[in-house]
Amino acid sequence: MNSRRQHIITILIDILTINLAYLAYFVFRVRSGWIPYSIEPELLMPMMFICVYWLIWFGLFGLYRLWYEQSRIDEILTIVRSTIVGVLILFFLIFLDDTSSETIVQSRLLILGYWTALTLLVITGRLTERFVQRKLLIAGVGLRNTIIVGWSDKAFKLCDMVLKYPALGYKVVGFVKAGAKIDSTLRGKGNTYQKIPILGSIQDVSHLIKKHTIHEVLIGLDTTEHSQLIEIMRQCDSVDIGMKIMPDLYDIVSGQARISSLYGLPLMDVRPQLMKPWEEVAKRVLDFLFSLSVLIIGFPLWMLIALLIKVDSRGPILYRQTRVGRNGRHFKILKFRSMWTDAERHSGPVWAGKNDPRVTRLGRLLRKTHLDELPQFINVLIGDMSLVGPRPERPFFVDKIMKEVPLYNRRHRVRPGITGWAQVKHKYDENMEDVRAKIKYDLFYIENLSWRMDLKIIFNTLYVIIAGRGHV
Repeated sequence: MNSRRQHIITILIDILTINLAYLAYFVFRVRSGWIPYSIEPELLMPMMFICVYWLIWFGLFGLYRLWYEQSRIDEILTIVRSTIVGVLILFFLIFLDDTSSETIVQSRLLILGYWTALTLLVITGRLTERFVQRKLLIAGVGLRNTIIVGWSDKAFKLCDMVLKYPALGYKVVGFVKAGAKIDSTLRGKGNTYQKIPILGSIQDVSHLIKKHTIHEVLIGLDTTEHSQLIEIMRQCDSVDIGMKIMPDLYDIVSGQARISSLYGLPLMDVRPQLMKPWEEVAKRVLDFLFSLSVLIIGFPLWMLIALLIKVDSRGPILYRQTRVGRNGRHFKILKFRSMWTDAERHSGPVWAGKNDPRVTRLGRLLRKTHLDELPQFINVLIGDMSLVGPRPERPFFVDKIMKEVPLYNRRHRVRPGITGWAQVKHKYDENMEDVRAKIKYDLFYIENLSWRMDLKIIFNTLYVIIAGRGHV
């Protein structure tokens, strides 16, 4: 069963259970005769509104993630938490805003009754769906094609567990060898294990993912082979697949990464979800509202800068340049022009240097105060960029850097930003060494993505602007 079909089924079941809960509330509230009302409320329109409300609310709480990424207990607890908060908001906004003569006790009973019915019905629907899904997986229906990286006892143990518990949803199509030779203690096993063949080496991972339509990569490397992990992650960065690794005892004890357990077998998620769904929505809403405010309030400043650019040098006011954004998508970034027209006509693409002779007189001031980047709020408004994130780079440099800097492509898992952790902690890119230094800051930001981190970066950026520490 593919993820899209699974999401549709889950949503349909939620629609059914949400509406059943509201219908039970309506019957108790209106048809029972226990609670007086002056005008009988409508049924269909409020029920449709409430249903949409809960679907959005559940989505914000991450309840439409792939079901095998969370245990049934975790899913139940998330449903309980989301319905408690959601039902309180709902009742305070809608259900208590009427002209009836309900007592406080009746109101509280209504809230408690509706929450109980909603929570129990949604949980029942979800558990029923999971039960059916697991039965189908055990029967071999809907398994996700999986490869296991490694050819050792550790990889074989992982394979045994996956084969023993088909309800995990993995269908192992082959192994990927970490080295050129098979360990001497394993020579008798040949080139297959449990009738599952070796498909290739680590250098073939990206090709094997496409060839066999792989959805999950399980990594069972020995400690001596961990140097290969960077290459595996690099080859998987360009595709949207899950990656999990069997950790060493040190990783488990020290809490190096988020660990889940598959029937007692611990696995670390190499590519965990970066932000909770509600945080992603909140971040996007903040981006939209803030950029819209800046564009409206700063319009007079825009006009002044545009006039000064025209007076200072010949050429267009805005500079458009192709950059690489989220998931590798190209977009046109906007900036106030701070260089002479056709500055790279003879040199080709090059990084801007300190005291760059291509920068105009006004351009030096714009760069030092970061005012040249104001038009990028248009990019934020339309969704190409965010307020905070790794700075977007040109395709020419991305192709060049990816060959020299491992994991550089991981920066493209999030929207690029006007400012970022690397921008407040390091200077502009002038050479490959600067890129290598800044990628560490970018990866730190991505792995620690949160509202708190964004606010910290925004305040640091304001300090940089006020202190006039911009690049000229």
